[in-house]
Amino acid sequence: MDKKNKFKRELSWMLFIVPALAVYCIVVIIPTVSTFGLSFTDYNGFSPDIDFVGFKNYLQVFQNKDAMNSIKNSLVYGISVPVLVTLISIPLALVLNSNIKSKNILRTVFFFPSVISTLFLGYIWKFILSSSSTGLINSIRLKAGKDALLLLADPKLAMPFLVLITVWSSVGWHACIYIANLQTISKDYYEAATLDGASPWQKFKNITLPMLAPSMTSSVLLLLTGSLKAYDLPYALTGGGPGTSTTMITQTIIEEGVTANRIGYASAMSFLFLLIIAVITVSLTNYMNKRERQLYE
Repeated sequence: MDKKNKFKRELSWMLFIVPALAVYCIVVIIPTVSTFGLSFTDYNGFSPDIDFVGFKNYLQVFQNKDAMNSIKNSLVYGISVPVLVTLISIPLALVLNSNIKSKNILRTVFFFPSVISTLFLGYIWKFILSSSSTGLINSIRLKAGKDALLLLADPKLAMPFLVLITVWSSVGWHACIYIANLQTISKDYYEAATLDGASPWQKFKNITLPMLAPSMTSSVLLLLTGSLKAYDLPYALTGGGPGTSTTMITQTIIEEGVTANRIGYASAMSFLFLLIIAVITVSLTNYMNKRERQLYE
């Protein structure tokens, strides 16, 4: 009877989960399962005749140099952005959380780029960094009597520019995450450390950084997952070029699935990348959760 009464009490709360669960299944679970099934076929999106091809599509992904290059680009971009944003946003948060008079204005200035659409940012910076004479930087150089620069047309510079622009647009928002965490740290810790003669670096290393562990976990995971599946900013800024130097796996999947009508092949590529993201995310989550437990022990 106790279990029956408990179930009745919990049933009303469980019913609130049903709409969200239904939407999640329709938007995430069903498409994922469908994609996995189509990855073993030669489905082209039009013909009703679908043949089972086994692991042929997966083997083609590993044999396709462009596909492997796009995966490499996504990994380089997906790892570089979280590292650089974290290295910049934590010191920035410390400055913006200090007693400087203009901190509210500075918070707004640094947060503003994250409000603008990433697609719009891509087109703005494409105009600024364009290698043609109409680009903002090159037009200024030409008027000054200097030669135009390749900038985004240089395969060696395109990816660094893409990473830097992403960092610039993300650092303010993630600094706000750290600021919120900094404001929860008791000043008693710092007062005790001051009495013990601790230096500013020792306070940061032994008090601030460990206390920022929860927000660091959230920030890094958001940056990692967002960067790995990025499409809009890289496509708007470079279109995947020059050549394939900034082509992301997401762009390759769309081109293969929508443009080339190779739905089965694109599905295999999608599922492979899903596995890569899952492995990286789960591994990083376990590591950072373990790190948090060690810091608080």
